[in-house]
Amino acid sequence: MDGRLIYLMGPSGSGKDSLIEAAREPLRTRNCTVVRRVITRSAGSVGEDAIEVSREEFERRRGKGDFALSWQANGLDYGIPVRMDQWLKDGHDVLINGSRGHLAEAQQRYPTLIPVLLTVKDEVLRERLLQRGRESLTEVEARLRRNALFMADDAIGDTQIRRLDNSGDLMATVANLLELLSFSG
Repeated sequence: MDGRLIYLMGPSGSGKDSLIEAAREPLRTRNCTVVRRVITRSAGSVGEDAIEVSREEFERRRGKGDFALSWQANGLDYGIPVRMDQWLKDGHDVLINGSRGHLAEAQQRYPTLIPVLLTVKDEVLRERLLQRGRESLTEVEARLRRNALFMADDAIGDTQIRRLDNSGDLMATVANLLELLSFSG
């Protein structure tokens, strides 16, 4: 029996990386593997558990077919290693940190994927973005406007988006994620 692909999305600052790290062990005990993305920036600089590569290395890997999914966003390249396909075939659920802009293409390859949108209230998002200090005030406001777009749609195409609020306690969000995926009990 094939596993399920859990496609986590959310605006910058919503806490995707924090959620993934906090949920990693509970997911593992429930036969779910969290896949590390390959990315063309310093993963350590953003707190993401990712594999950093140069653009040249990324293109070499893409050319060899090393990625099940890949996309470009905000001037960076992202790739999901193709080994996740074997984990899915072996019956493992797989969680990836995806891109909302790439969801349609991901659904073409994985029609049964489970899209999960991590949401956060504007005031919480503003505070998180200001605290991390990577964006100017103008950039923070632009991210807040994009967050409003994330919040607007309940579906993309025919796919119902599962929403998960991360405005409060992180461990409550982990519990809600496990429940949403029917892992609790």
